[in-house]
Amino acid sequence: MTERNEKKTGDVLARLALTIESRRDADPDSSYVASLLAGAEPRLLKKIGEEAVELVIAVRDGDRGAMVHEAADLWFHTLVALARRGVDAGDVIAELERRFARSGLEEKASREL
Repeated sequence: MTERNEKKTGDVLARLALTIESRRDADPDSSYVASLLAGAEPRLLKKIGEEAVELVIAVRDGDRGAMVHEAADLWFHTLVALARRGVDAGDVIAELERRFARSGLEEKASREL
């Protein structure tokens, strides 16, 4: 991924997070995001699980188009769930940035007890 694409990726995630937040007070009958934010949490959690399984299947099958589509669905629904619980997407991005300073194995070992 080029530096330009890295910036674009962060910009898109930030824009999506802002859009999700802007729909918080929208009419759930006219906004899918508002319906997820206002609805029963198990519905949203089930949707995340479904999207994760669909992504796993797409990866297993090697279907690039499906992988991209399902990853986008999973990221979207995850951002909605985080917003629902008051977790800013920027905090997740900052955590990913923080992890660049360590190797993946070192990071994993620091979390194991």
